[in-house]
Amino acid sequence: MEALKPHAPPSHPFNSALETGIRALVLLEAFYPRQWDLIEMTWLDHLVIHTADLDGDDVPESLHPDLPNRAGELFVRRRLLEHSLRLMQQVHLVNVIDTTDGICFVASEDAPSFLDLLQSPYNLELKRRASWMAKRFAQMTTTEIKALIETKIGRWTAEFQADQSTGIAG
Repeated sequence: MEALKPHAPPSHPFNSALETGIRALVLLEAFYPRQWDLIEMTWLDHLVIHTADLDGDDVPESLHPDLPNRAGELFVRRRLLEHSLRLMQQVHLVNVIDTTDGICFVASEDAPSFLDLLQSPYNLELKRRASWMAKRFAQMTTTEIKALIETKIGRWTAEFQADQSTGIAG
């Protein structure tokens, strides 16, 4: 009789590189053709799951629960997002653009076809919120978005700026 082999621990897709990469891809597709750098993607990634941090009558409820001291999760989120964007680049869903201001990201031409396959309730809600954000921020400059985020979430962007790394390999 063959001995039972221990099973590998179950993977946890919540906030994994894959889940975060898909969130980033959903955002990049919703904002297409606008390009975003790593810090801006971190802002957007936070806001798409915590939409209730924004004001307005039409603001969708947050996808993830409101936890105390969420600003602290942004430091972890940035590193995970960098890894996730690299993953999405490796599978040709995100393009990395080298600009005079640094490295930016944009959805590839393959992104819409891939995202059309994602039809779970969570992904549909994620797409709806990303589309809502793209419409809300369409006419805003990066400076205006940064000011809004500093007002709503706190002044953590300066700390990101001091520790900014844009080393995504092409």
